[in-house]
Formats: sequence, structure tokens, C-alpha cells
Amino acid sequence: MKTDTIFYNLFLEFPGILFELIDSDPEEATIYEFTSREIKQPSFRLDGLFLPTTEDAEKSFYLLEVQFQPDEALYY
Repeated sequence: MKTDTIFYNLFLEFPGILFELIDSDPEEATIYEFTSREIKQPSFRLDGLFLPTTEDAEKSFYLLEVQFQPDEALYY
């Protein structure tokens, strides 16, 4: 996970700064753990992708999306 290194290290070294910024006692930081965690975004996966196996820049690639439920508004 990419973090903003300067601020990550600043809050890691001096966690009380957060509490000063929110007008609270900096000693409050002693009961907290500062960490960086990854939160996954909902994934988007294609049903299929046809990529050309040649270096020919004129060849198209094709995206494949399969719909097995009726949905009149999905695609025409």
C-alpha cells in the first residue's frame, strides 16, 4: 500500500500530534496504535479479454462481458 511517507513517519514518531490538532490531550495517543492498513476497493473483473499475440498496433483487443440474467437496460 502506498502511503504518504512524510506524514506516515511524522505520525508514527509523534502520534500525539493528531490529538493536538483536534484540540485534545496529546497523552491520549498512548492508548492508540498508529498503523497503515490496506482497505480493498470493490474489484472489477472482466469476463474475458482477447489480446493480440502479435506486435501489430493495428490489431484490436476485445472485452468480453457475459450477462446471464435478463436486463433490458444493460446492453442493446
